[in-house]
Amino acid sequence: MGRAVTVATCALNQWALDFDGNLERILRSIEIAKHKGARYRLGPELEICGYGCSDHYYESDTHLHSFQVLAKLLESPAAQDIICDVGMPIMHRNIRYSCRVIFLNKHVEEYFLPRMIQEVTGQETVPFGDAVLATKDTCLGTEICEELWAPSSPHIEMGLDGVEIFTNSSGSHHVLQKAYIRVDLVNSATAKNGGIYILANQKGCDGDRLYYDGCAMISVNGHTVAQGSQFSLDDVEVVVATLDLEDVRTYRAEISSRNLLGSKVNPYPRVKVNFALSCSDEICVSTSEPIQWRYHSPEEEICLGPACWLWDYLRRSKQAGFLLPLSGGTDSSATACIVYSMCHQVCLAVKNGNQGVLTDVRKIVNEDTYTPEVPQEFCRRIFTTCYMASENSSQDTRDRAKFLAEQIGSYHINLNIDVAVKAVVGIFSIVMGKSPQFRVSGGSSRENLALQNVQARLRMVLAYLFAQLSLWARGMPGGLLVLGSANVDESLRGYLTKYDCSSADLNPIGGISKTDLKSFIQYCIENFQLTALRSILSAPPTAELEPLADGQVSQIDEVDMGMTYAELSIYGKLRKVAKAGPYSMFCKLINMWKEICSPREVASKVKHFFRMYSVNRHKMTTLTPAYHAENYSPDDNRFDLRPFLYNSAWSWQFRCIDKQVANLESKEAKPLCEDVD
Repeated sequence: MGRAVTVATCALNQWALDFDGNLERILRSIEIAKHKGARYRLGPELEICGYGCSDHYYESDTHLHSFQVLAKLLESPAAQDIICDVGMPIMHRNIRYSCRVIFLNKHVEEYFLPRMIQEVTGQETVPFGDAVLATKDTCLGTEICEELWAPSSPHIEMGLDGVEIFTNSSGSHHVLQKAYIRVDLVNSATAKNGGIYILANQKGCDGDRLYYDGCAMISVNGHTVAQGSQFSLDDVEVVVATLDLEDVRTYRAEISSRNLLGSKVNPYPRVKVNFALSCSDEICVSTSEPIQWRYHSPEEEICLGPACWLWDYLRRSKQAGFLLPLSGGTDSSATACIVYSMCHQVCLAVKNGNQGVLTDVRKIVNEDTYTPEVPQEFCRRIFTTCYMASENSSQDTRDRAKFLAEQIGSYHINLNIDVAVKAVVGIFSIVMGKSPQFRVSGGSSRENLALQNVQARLRMVLAYLFAQLSLWARGMPGGLLVLGSANVDESLRGYLTKYDCSSADLNPIGGISKTDLKSFIQYCIENFQLTALRSILSAPPTAELEPLADGQVSQIDEVDMGMTYAELSIYGKLRKVAKAGPYSMFCKLINMWKEICSPREVASKVKHFFRMYSVNRHKMTTLTPAYHAENYSPDDNRFDLRPFLYNSAWSWQFRCIDKQVANLESKEAKPLCEDVD
């Protein structure tokens, strides 16, 4: 009886609708799995067409081309003598499904196959539905992605029915510290019921705001035995483990409650396969031992995840690099550090022999013999930073931006926008016969805000002009992608100008809180020795859009917003993650902040937040595509579907808050009754 089985799981950097590239990466993973001795290979969810196809799943072309790729896989010599488990969309009875297609030596096991597949396999139909695979030596059952996270996961019933190997093909995207939950779920799946769990996942940016963070893994009886990387520039990663089936059987034998439950379970249909995962000469085969999962800190995840996401976007968009308006503040500096981290990862991958990365680098810089060795040197070739000064800019921020650019190696530009600002305001004055003034010069709030917005929006126009033509002026080919740098808290509050420098092609920090960005800046000081960041980290955040006072900054972001960044992070989590409206948020915060705020003060803060949030919600409809890193992202495109025209008075909700405040204050005002002897 076979005991030792060798199985493989994958993390593939697939790309939506890139059928040629997806096929090549699938075949490469199969070849690596076979080379490492695996008899079963698992791939990510919807790996044939790519996970992020969105509405393209409704197109018949997507299904047609997926079957065409499947036919190529069935015909390939690489896919022989190994059970291949691939993911693709299939329509059955006019319903579209995300399916696993499992095949062995051109023979797939009552779905009517397209003619192109019939010609390859000689079959007209295959079973379709929820079944398990019975080989000569074991039984395999499959879950798809979110089923692992469900309250009643299929692996529970399958395990009770005798399934020994569970597989999960995922399209699981990165969120800060999500790996802890994912790993715990996989290990818990087999700790209670015994078994082997194999998880495959997508990796990289496949065309939208998400980054899929790999973490392919294999677990047995509650312990991880094989771990894939979470962030890497490798397009194909295969993780292999050899495991003893008898370990599963003896583990289960001791769980008496499982024996009782297993006798009552409804059996799964079994598809029999004349194939064994184990080999006859297995006496000397060593099995994989448990390992300790290596987790990244939040700062490491911010350093690596957005950097890998930017690299995929850069190479697949076929642009020549990035341009960033660098203000000398925390947010734009954090964005610059992420680009520097990307350059660091690229140099490291090339040093380690990643030929695919080297090929992409040479295409980007348009030089066939170039090899990046030092991050700063590569950074200068592909990264342009630009400090756009005005009469309201301080020398401190100018110097901080210049110093950081020197340390990371970017090609740095200093320019002044005052001429453009005066020209635009001058046009208005000529047409309307009035000249707006800043508040310090006697202007109204409307004038003050409009003059700030003119500066901010002109910076966006100039950013795109320099992105298109700066390389041309330097005698270099190509154009640059413009990077934005508004953090998730500012977007939630609406503390940004619509169509200013927050409007860009990409925003690598748009899903990250100010608090986490400050921790990331400190991480870069310590790990990249970017000493220029010390003064940036200690400086108060400022937009520098209002006149200076004796050469010093007079405008502070938190004062302008009427709330701190720490408070904004709390509001964001309560609004989105805890699903709290104004009244529920107030009820939670009067307890959270009872040591520092009275109920009336809490009510005032909550009302101010919801007024500002609702008044500015329209800005989310034009938010730059941002790396998704936090569950409380206000991104209107996918993660936070809400109105963008609110009744910002919140009259009913705020009356409920006022009533509760009055009740609490009346209770505090009543004198305590003394005991009567």
